[in-house]
Amino acid sequence: MKRKILMLMVLLTGFSSYLFAQQTISGNVVDKVDNSPLIGVSVYEKGTTNGTVTDFDGNYTLSVAGEESIMVFSFIGYVPVEKPVGSLTTFDVLMESDTESLDEVIVVGYGARRKSDVTGSVSSVKSSEINAFPVLDAAQALQGRAAGVVVQSNNGGEPGAPISIKIRGNTSINASSAPLIVVDGFVGATMPQSNDIQSMEILKDASATAIYGSRGSNGVVLVTTKKGKSGKLSVEVNSNYSIQNTADKLDLLNAAEFAAYQQISNPSYVQGPEDTDWQDLLYRQGSTQNHQFSFSGGSDKINFYASANYFKQEGVVINSNYEKLTFLSNIEAQVTDKLKLGFNLYSSRGDKDGVSTQSTGETANGGGDDVISLMFRFMPDLGIKDENGLNTTNTIGDNIDNPYAVATEAVNRTKTDINRANLSANYDIIEGLTFRTTFGYSTTNQTVGVFRPSTLIVTAGGGTGGKASISNLKRSNVLNENYLTYKTEIGKGDLTLLAGYSYQKTTSERFSAGAQGFIDDSFSYYNLGGSEVTSIPTSSFTEQEIQSQFGRVNYDYDDKYLLTATVRRDGASNFAKNEKYAIFPSAAIGWKVSNEDFLKDNDKISNLKIRASYGVTGNQAISPYESFSSLSPIFSGINGQVVGAVVPDQAANDNLKWESSYQTNIGVDLGLLDNKISLSLDYYNIDTKDLLLEDASQPEYLGFSTLASIRNVGEINNRGFEISLNTRNISKENFTWTTDFNWSTNKNEVVSLINGIDVFQNAAPGYFSVSRTHILREGEEVGLFWGYDYQGVYQGGDLPEGTATYAGAVAGDPLFTDIDGSGDITTDDQKVIGNPNPDWNMGITNTFTYKNFDLNIFFQGSYGGDVFNLTNVQLYNGDSNGLKDVLNAWTPTNTDTDVPRVVASRGREISSRFVEDGSYIRLKSVALGYSLPSDITRKLGLNFVRFSVSAQNLLTFTNYSGLDPEVSYFGSGGESSGASNTTQGFDFGNYPTVKSMTFSLQVKF
Repeated sequence: MKRKILMLMVLLTGFSSYLFAQQTISGNVVDKVDNSPLIGVSVYEKGTTNGTVTDFDGNYTLSVAGEESIMVFSFIGYVPVEKPVGSLTTFDVLMESDTESLDEVIVVGYGARRKSDVTGSVSSVKSSEINAFPVLDAAQALQGRAAGVVVQSNNGGEPGAPISIKIRGNTSINASSAPLIVVDGFVGATMPQSNDIQSMEILKDASATAIYGSRGSNGVVLVTTKKGKSGKLSVEVNSNYSIQNTADKLDLLNAAEFAAYQQISNPSYVQGPEDTDWQDLLYRQGSTQNHQFSFSGGSDKINFYASANYFKQEGVVINSNYEKLTFLSNIEAQVTDKLKLGFNLYSSRGDKDGVSTQSTGETANGGGDDVISLMFRFMPDLGIKDENGLNTTNTIGDNIDNPYAVATEAVNRTKTDINRANLSANYDIIEGLTFRTTFGYSTTNQTVGVFRPSTLIVTAGGGTGGKASISNLKRSNVLNENYLTYKTEIGKGDLTLLAGYSYQKTTSERFSAGAQGFIDDSFSYYNLGGSEVTSIPTSSFTEQEIQSQFGRVNYDYDDKYLLTATVRRDGASNFAKNEKYAIFPSAAIGWKVSNEDFLKDNDKISNLKIRASYGVTGNQAISPYESFSSLSPIFSGINGQVVGAVVPDQAANDNLKWESSYQTNIGVDLGLLDNKISLSLDYYNIDTKDLLLEDASQPEYLGFSTLASIRNVGEINNRGFEISLNTRNISKENFTWTTDFNWSTNKNEVVSLINGIDVFQNAAPGYFSVSRTHILREGEEVGLFWGYDYQGVYQGGDLPEGTATYAGAVAGDPLFTDIDGSGDITTDDQKVIGNPNPDWNMGITNTFTYKNFDLNIFFQGSYGGDVFNLTNVQLYNGDSNGLKDVLNAWTPTNTDTDVPRVVASRGREISSRFVEDGSYIRLKSVALGYSLPSDITRKLGLNFVRFSVSAQNLLTFTNYSGLDPEVSYFGSGGESSGASNTTQGFDFGNYPTVKSMTFSLQVKF
């Protein structure tokens, strides 16, 4: 008995010693970027089976053997963390997302793939990159972030201006080159707010885009919005406020200088009574504010995410404002083990109160409604009002109203409502086989109202009592998609099969009405019936339908050899009865060289994959009914009475079909030193054939009032090279430094046109009275500038060899190259004088973190593209205000100058004198942030708090003399530059680019 008691005492002593040696460790595990709690993180004592997992709040508690123990924190998608215990009893851990993991899953068309298994050319932009600095439109976050993707505002810093995205150049001439936007599976959706976006994938080659068939030729942007997660309810508030100013101003003449300038050509000119700086008068300090509130959460069976966003911008030009309210919600429910439902809802209301900019020059006498060009052109020696209290108008050159009156009294208002709902269902039929169906419906309702009050003497028509118009567009979009996905293993291979059907119908209704001659200006455009004269109202109704069958095969053998094959058959109502259907196939192969036995243990090369693809995609982005014959209404007379009649308008084209782009892509993905260095290289070649071009060659005697009709004629080629480089330069516990760099080239060529004939186009404002500014020519790039080759100032006497002047020229007039040798300058002496297509585009981002601080520095640039400075054409013309450089014009005593003598009107010459190098490097953004330590946020009852300050468009390095080399004037045709493939590189009346300082706050509960 004594022996048993002694043994029991020994055991109890040993057990008590063990209990005494143990330490209880507790703490919180959160995401390093946003301090959100990580649920289910494995926490264990290294070398043992002793462990636990974090709870819904990211908390854990674990007893370990003692001070010599090592704690390990492990979670899928995050870099593992090891920490020695020592004497501490509390461990709060920040875990960093393993963004370079090749097992990262990215979204592709109708599914998702591991990044390492993708055979196509795909760029991915994550939420942290999208929100690295404030953007006015989520599409802007792509600028400089993805190789081969060019993003530009259609009108500088204008509030509410649309954004143009082009992927791998212009693959068309007449049809749109805008990419397809797909949001959460809804094809052709509107881009949501940046804070609601989880990721964006840019599909660039045919292997990636052919699954979208006739809509994929310009690339595809796949947007995935945020979803809820099971666990504790998460509430987030994002708020920022920006102060904005114009990035630059033109150095224009003041009143005294202007009078002296005018007196050179008109000695009797008398200086006006005022000295007005119209730029100072119209520019102001602008601001933006953007506030988002969101909440998300869920359980094992259902999760949700909902947000509301309010955006307001007061533009840097007076009376230009924009407000937008946006709502987004995502709900996902696991109804049964086999059935999962999802519902996505988006709604927005935009209200743009703008000023007229980028005028086509067709309005009033001399394009008098364009506020930006008016502030440059208008006489500085006049004030806002004359001695009679009326708005001033020009007394030289064009008869135009003063810019302040136009900006403050004219009304340009656009209200846009967008609603979208998308319901989806996933059903697991058997193991490996899943059926998914989606049904979506979206509507857009846009009203545009324009009013020119009687106080605008010229713009409103001079004594007409004011002008008003109102127009409305209502568009609805129905989308239904159904597809099966089957996954199985075959030996060492993984096979994925996809087959589906899609139907989409778009309906558009439009109307417009106008009137003039109002008794009173009080009702703006809301009382057209109170006018003396009403214009003929217009209305239209159009329908477009696309129905498609598609399929895809993915086969991955032994995690080394990859095969992707895709086919889609599209039928579109846009095209002729004989050509409504087309088939778009593609195939791609990939080889994971780094998984081969001879390389898999290499300590330098951690990833090496070679990719190649070829496929066909289509473009059907033309208006409906282009293949039909049509009639046009006219008024005629019978027996002295006016009657309505019709005439043939357009001939039928029973063979009108898609443009087709034949794309080849060869790529290499390389990872070095455990993927601390990741490099992707891509070469592509795109041949677009059967171009949808306007052909005006049909003879007039056929009797059609519209000679130009759409035909499939011509070919264009785009080829280029893309580099994407990511490096993790430093990765320490308290300090990290990463660099993302991308660089791309695109060389386009017009291979063939209608009968090989040059196509001349015009981008100059209508009042310039010119007809040619750029050209399409076989063997050349798209949209080359066309005009006279300026050779300096004629000094008198014999002309330099090979030059000539306009007839009747004297010393001081401009010299041009005499191409035809006639001795006179005529239109036969015009030639290609510039190329707006850049040689390359680039973006580089450096991101630093030090403890709770983060710094993001982003440069973006373009090299080699020319700019045609149409603004300078006007400001050197002699019949308006001008740049101070006009004071250095040629005179008999000032002959050493490149500026011709001053005349009353130079005729707005289109010459190489006004073509400049538009290359630039821009410090696009600098953002500095600080996140409160987690122990402080917990005391405040918060999960995460971050403050940041950022600056946008801080510095621009360029030789361009204009306001901004990133120009987008859409020209006399009046189209948005986002839809124009040939009108590029022109600068006239653009809303100015802005510099801004932004203060931001992010709080998570």
